[in-house]
Amino acid sequence: MSESHYRHMKDLPSTHLLGAGTAMCAGCGGLQAVHEVYDVLGEKTVFVNAAGCMTLLSVYPFTPFRGSWLYTSMASAPAGAQGVRDALDLLVAKGRLPANDDLQVVVLTGDGAAYGMGLSSTSGAIDRGLDFIYLCYDNEGYANTGQQSSPATPHAAHTATDSGVLGHPGFKKDLFGIWVANRPAYAATVIGTEPLDLARKIERAKDMRGPRLILALAPCPSGWGFDPGEMAEIGRLAVRSGVWPLKEYDDGRVVHTEIRRPRVPVEEYLVRQERFRHLFEPERNDAELSAIQARIDAYWECVD
Repeated sequence: MSESHYRHMKDLPSTHLLGAGTAMCAGCGGLQAVHEVYDVLGEKTVFVNAAGCMTLLSVYPFTPFRGSWLYTSMASAPAGAQGVRDALDLLVAKGRLPANDDLQVVVLTGDGAAYGMGLSSTSGAIDRGLDFIYLCYDNEGYANTGQQSSPATPHAAHTATDSGVLGHPGFKKDLFGIWVANRPAYAATVIGTEPLDLARKIERAKDMRGPRLILALAPCPSGWGFDPGEMAEIGRLAVRSGVWPLKEYDDGRVVHTEIRRPRVPVEEYLVRQERFRHLFEPERNDAELSAIQARIDAYWECVD
């Protein structure tokens, strides 16, 4: 894909991304990322979809994808992917499916499945060396059921289940680090608002074999509390502030694919979202804001 194509694509409204009739929220960062990934992977794919927001893409018997689609329960998408991959391998081995018509198996999950209830089956799939791409759209909560806290929810964010004055007391789990510790074939973080970085990583991953993670931050207007028209700017601020590092694990080492210097203050990212409004109103919580900034700075000091 050309640079001009991706620069145009990142500014498209989410309702345009996978064709008319997709029942998704306006300004969905997850849908933007899925569209960009699919643009690179193409039709020779089968998506194994764990229950979540993207389940709304498929209304039986139709999906917006030109390839194949399989729906599973939230915790069992990697197990479903194993069955699909085994069946494809048998068909190719028996000559019933030409090798050049083989399909790329893609697990599609939200963070609730990826970071939480589906992590056990994912670990098993990595241990078995399953040949699949694991695509997680991370909107940092159980967005499909009202934005309850998930293991990916950032510290101090308001959610439906952490609505007190301090917000979520926990800290976001490092799913990228968990995958890297299992030594997969490849792992990368991406975001739809950096489409050239995303496209390069998908091009890299699609030609590999084995377990491959694509972890996409998915700004969520309804769950995070911002106008859908601001989705692209929220995504860019996530990268520019250092909240969402763009990196990849390849050939046994982690490399950051984009390092912003200087970084914008993290509060420029936080203040745009209702889920962090309590850190600024009715009184500014300087102690919490400083602590959040300090954790981000400490991460990047290790990188620098």
